[in-house]
Amino acid sequence: MSREIEVRAGALELPMLRRIYQEPAALRLAERDRARIASAAAHVGRIVAAGNAAYGINTGFGLLAQTRIADDQLALLQRNLLLSHAAGVGEPLPDAVVRLILALKINALARGYSGISLKLIDALRALLAHEVYPLIPAQGSVGASGDLAPLAHLGAVLLGIGRVRAAGRDLAAAEGLARAGLEPCALGAKEGLALINGTQVSTALALAGLFGAEDVLGAAVVAGAMSVDALKASDAPFDERIHMARGQPGQIDLARQYRRLTHGSEIRASHLDCSRIQDPYSFRCQPQVMGACLDLLRHCAATLRVEANAVTDNPLLFEEGDVLSGGNFHAEPVAFAADTLALALAEMGSLSERRVAVLVDPKMSGLPAFLVQNSGLNSGFMIAQVTAAALVSENKTLAAPCSVDSIPTSANQEDHVSMATHAARRLGPMVDNAASVVGIELLAAAQGIDFHRPARSSPALEQVHAQIRAEVAHYATDRYFAPDIEAARRWVKSGLFSAQVKDVLLSRQP
Repeated sequence: MSREIEVRAGALELPMLRRIYQEPAALRLAERDRARIASAAAHVGRIVAAGNAAYGINTGFGLLAQTRIADDQLALLQRNLLLSHAAGVGEPLPDAVVRLILALKINALARGYSGISLKLIDALRALLAHEVYPLIPAQGSVGASGDLAPLAHLGAVLLGIGRVRAAGRDLAAAEGLARAGLEPCALGAKEGLALINGTQVSTALALAGLFGAEDVLGAAVVAGAMSVDALKASDAPFDERIHMARGQPGQIDLARQYRRLTHGSEIRASHLDCSRIQDPYSFRCQPQVMGACLDLLRHCAATLRVEANAVTDNPLLFEEGDVLSGGNFHAEPVAFAADTLALALAEMGSLSERRVAVLVDPKMSGLPAFLVQNSGLNSGFMIAQVTAAALVSENKTLAAPCSVDSIPTSANQEDHVSMATHAARRLGPMVDNAASVVGIELLAAAQGIDFHRPARSSPALEQVHAQIRAEVAHYATDRYFAPDIEAARRWVKSGLFSAQVKDVLLSRQP
């Protein structure tokens, strides 16, 4: 069983969401949430008993909303809804993302606006607690009317239909339910609709992108500070007075981090009287560019925290007795956040690659060509920089906005959609690409610092250098390079170096 966390519905914070993403977790609902869930379910029962027409409870869906469904067919209506909507394609989403989806779905349903039974929410909790993760195809949602297809695959597992992954094994849904101590569920009125309505898939993917982007930013700040010493560049551009004069909050916060990281460097002290007047933009404009990226990440974090706690079902049941049909399932906020994260990831990788390009160029850096002795016989970091350039170019293409696209669906009833789901899904490859680029810079900057020995960098950066050298040796002569880059990419994605700047990263704060 996973570690249990008590949650108050609608109050999930980013650090908790990151923990759920990173490791197995179980959710325990507060008693007042359970009471509210039961009250909303009873409300649905009264609507059915009264025979009043209510969308999604005793009517068809979408363009078929005017079709009234007989009471004795309501359970079949909900079952048919899940089966017909389970039309996703593509590779299954990663377990970590599915874990987030389950947590977000439980949180949203527990708000008590959906009319779903406690039994069904407890079944979702059991899947999460026992690490039984529905296999959800990655493609098939346009990010409006909810993430219908992917969430239908999640819901179908509760019926004993489909596939799950448990303990690394691909199992039939019925076997997965048994591992969680469950029997296949029978759906009540509105329950199938409540399961598939919502933005939980696109939001989980966007949160995964946010967490990855934060780790890339943290590592890129550390790598950039190391590159300053490797180049023997000036730390004057980090002076607080410059950044206070502009007033941009992310810029001010990151300039402080660069000052802290470079403080006390012997390498810096060794060239106070050097002839260089100004360094390339990729070195001296780091607070401005990375600070702007930090501001974007913070804005996206605020949007996604709200969405993680939002009620995005339709229709919604209110205590006054009203059943209101609206459009909270439209994922435009998530789409905009995902597109914004894509911009930040592209720029962080771009700035990092430019610093690598400077370091490998002896005319710019004053270091051995391609950061290796006896260059010519040895090619050193030549193609590592080419790899970084290729990944940066790929990310530029991937950063094209998805939210400006729309295509009508459901016989033009759903005539404007957000495209949030693939907008968020493309963040995963972008994080991988940017992490590799920043990892290459970490290796290049450490190599550059090696050439300045016996002078030492700052205490903070010497700690980073030691962590790098504990796993990857100095590049003395050409060797099989790919394992070094993979190790560095892993450092970035693990958050190893983002811990150096964690006080500016929202999801890493206590």
